[in-house]
Amino acid sequence: MNRTRRRLLLAACIAGLLVPPLANAQAVQPMALKDAVHTALKSSREVALAQARLSVAERTVGVNRSVFQPNLYTGSGAAYTYGFPLTPGGAAPSILNLSYIQSMFNPLETAQVRASRERQEVQRLELEKTRNNVALQTISAYLELGKVRHSLELMRNERQSNTRIITFTQQRVKEGYELPIEEDKAELDAARTEHRIRELESRESELQQQLAAAMGLPPTQHVEVATDQLQLETPDRERDTVDLAVDTSLDLKQSEYERRANEHMVVGQDLTKWPTIDFVGEYGLFGRFNNLQNYYRQFQANNFTIGLQIKIPLISAQRSSNVALARSQLTSAEMELKNKRQNVELESARQYHHLRELEAARDVARWELKIAQDTLQAIQANFQEGRANLRDVERARSEENERWIGFLDSDYQRQKAQLELLNTIGELSKIYQ
Repeated sequence: MNRTRRRLLLAACIAGLLVPPLANAQAVQPMALKDAVHTALKSSREVALAQARLSVAERTVGVNRSVFQPNLYTGSGAAYTYGFPLTPGGAAPSILNLSYIQSMFNPLETAQVRASRERQEVQRLELEKTRNNVALQTISAYLELGKVRHSLELMRNERQSNTRIITFTQQRVKEGYELPIEEDKAELDAARTEHRIRELESRESELQQQLAAAMGLPPTQHVEVATDQLQLETPDRERDTVDLAVDTSLDLKQSEYERRANEHMVVGQDLTKWPTIDFVGEYGLFGRFNNLQNYYRQFQANNFTIGLQIKIPLISAQRSSNVALARSQLTSAEMELKNKRQNVELESARQYHHLRELEAARDVARWELKIAQDTLQAIQANFQEGRANLRDVERARSEENERWIGFLDSDYQRQKAQLELLNTIGELSKIYQ
C-alpha cells in the first residue's frame, strides 16, 4: 500500500514537471518588439548624432548656394587723409556705403553647390544606416533576452531534477545498490548545471541592462519581452539575394553619391578657365567735409554704380594642380565604389549560405528535441509500470532540457542571421514599421 502511494506521489510530481517552462512566468505585460525598437530609435544618441550631421550637411548646401543669392552690405567709417581723399580700400570716403553682389556665372562655386548636395544625400543615408544598426542591435538583444530567460527556466527545472537524482542516488548508495562514485557523478552534474545557470544569469543581466540603456530606461528597470516566434522572410535564391543587396545597399549608394560629388568638382575645376560674372551695385553718400569739391568740378552727394563684374583668368598656376587633384579624387572614389560593390556581393552570398547552414542546424536540433521528448515519454511509461526508476526519469528530463536549450540556441542563431541578411538587402525596417 505504501509503495502504491509512493508511486502515485512520484507520478504526480512528474506530471507537474511536464508543465511547459514558460507557464509559470510572471503575469507582466511584455513590451512588444516594435515598441522596443521605436523607443530605442527615439532615445538613441547615435541616431541623434547622425541627424545633427545631416543638419550640418543641409546648412553647408545653403552656405555654398548663398553666393548665387542677393548679398547686400552696408557700413561707414572714419579715417584721416592728407591730400586726395581715399579710404584704405582705395575708394573715396563716404558717409554711408551700400554694396550689392550676386554671382551670375561661377563654375567652381556651382560645382561646390552640386557636390554639397550629393554629400547631403550621403549623410541622409548615413542616418538611415544608423537607424538600421540601432534597430538590429535592439532586436537581437530583445530576442536573445527572451531566449536566455527561457533557457534559465529550463536549467532551473534541471536543478530540481539534479536534486532528486542526488537524493535517489544517495539512498541507493546507502542501501548498497550503487557505488559511491555514482553519487559523485550526480554531484558533478549538479555542479555543471549550477555553472550554466550562473552563466545564463550573468548574460540575462547584461542583456537586460543593454536593452534598458538602448531604450533610455534606468538600468535597474525590468524589461519583459514577448516570446512569440518572429516570422522573417528572406529570398530563396542566392542570385536574388545578391541582386537585392546590390540594388538596396546603402554603402553603395553613399559611394555613388560621393563619386558624383567628385565628378562635379572635376567639371568645376576644369571650367575655371572661363570668366566669372558677378552682378554688382554700389551706392555711396558723400559729404563736403572730405573736401571732395576741391578735387572734382562738381560735387554730388548721392552716387550709384550698377553693372556686371567680369573676371577673365589669364594665367593661373594653381588651376592645373586643382584639376589633377580633383581627377585623382574622382578616380579614388570610382575604385572605392567598385570595391564596395564586390564586397556587398561577396558578403550577401556569404550570409545567404550561412543562413542555409543555420536552418539545417535548427532542423537537426528540432529532431533531437523530438527524440528526447519521445524518449522521456517512453521512460515515464516504463516508470508507471515499474520498469524504470526515478533517476532514469529525471535524467531523461535533463536530456530533454538540454535539447530544448540546444534548439533555442540554434533558433536564435538562425533568426540573428536572418536579421543580418534582411539588413543587408534593405528590408530590416519592415519588421518594426
